[in-house]
Amino acid sequence: MAPTVLHLRSETKPLEHRSALTPTTTAALVKAGYVVNVERSPVRIFEDAEFEAAGATLVPEYSWVDAPKEHIIVGLKELEEKDCKWRIELLLTPFSVPLKHVHVQFAHCYKQQAGWENVLARFPRGGGTLLDLEFLVDDRGRRVAAFGFHAGFAGAALALEVWAWQQNHTEPFPGVESYPNEDALISDVKKALDEGSQKAGRLPRVIVIGALGRCGSGAVSALRKAGLPEENILKWDMAETAKGGPFKEITDSDIFVNCIYLTSKIPNFVNFDSLQVPDRKLSVVCDVSADTTSPFTPVPIYTVATTFDKPTVPVEGLQDGPPLSVISIDHLPSLLPREASEAFSHDLLPHLLTLDDWHNSPVWARAQKLFKEKVATLPPSALEK
Repeated sequence: MAPTVLHLRSETKPLEHRSALTPTTTAALVKAGYVVNVERSPVRIFEDAEFEAAGATLVPEYSWVDAPKEHIIVGLKELEEKDCKWRIELLLTPFSVPLKHVHVQFAHCYKQQAGWENVLARFPRGGGTLLDLEFLVDDRGRRVAAFGFHAGFAGAALALEVWAWQQNHTEPFPGVESYPNEDALISDVKKALDEGSQKAGRLPRVIVIGALGRCGSGAVSALRKAGLPEENILKWDMAETAKGGPFKEITDSDIFVNCIYLTSKIPNFVNFDSLQVPDRKLSVVCDVSADTTSPFTPVPIYTVATTFDKPTVPVEGLQDGPPLSVISIDHLPSLLPREASEAFSHDLLPHLLTLDDWHNSPVWARAQKLFKEKVATLPPSALEK
């Protein structure tokens, strides 16, 4: 039997430096008998040579499009409109291009996000399959691998920097770039926090909702490493939110970090009405979940996803209190791409090693079942070729 071929594509999302496979996990896959093709990438945190040394074969960017159908395409972020640049004719109809392969990636189309039907329909129309990394779960329904810790860590760190910036500036917070490691990020946060707290005469109060999960624990870790005292960190989880929001404790805090992952609607944690109070202190919201257009979001106070080059969006129409900025970057872990990639790929490796028989692997089979269920909800017009 021919070996299973995994094809790691180059990411095209702006400032996305992470990788679903790392040189370490690539070496393990090659040792197990897989063939791993790795597209050359000018932006990936790992050098091409690191993958080559691990036993991978380097191939050109965007070569996954013409790869044999039986190759499994591995990536991280969704295939964006600009990802059709490999062929000029596709620029005219980016969402009409069918996908023929099995794709392992985050697609952000299962929770009725804006344009979800266009994204999802490309797979059945081409005979392909989406095995969405966001929905890989074990037999207890727990995710087998997630970027949650580093998402929370990066989100809380950025939120502190934005709060500090607000104390000395009226213009929007400037763009940011990825850091080589956690220590470099925390060093910058501490410096900013020192400057901001001197102007404010105090350190900020931060509420983290979802503090007991992966994401929330990352957020709390960043706040502690930045030097925030425990009494300034309000750690909430299911017990505290069970009564249903909106919660005044959020508007009484300077910073709100939302780390809750939802697949169904619950009462909002905060909304426009709850913000319209004269004693509001809240000036920064970091919605780590970044379900900007999802009907399930418990933070329906903004509609624009932010980016590393424009990290914040203002909440418009507030009558009282300080200006309020929202961070809603949907790939926050890319602020720490090497550490985040190593942790995620390490957790995913046991399941990557079963891709040679993925139909019979419980984790991948559940992902395929969910894919078929979601495809069944597509409007007929989305499936027209």
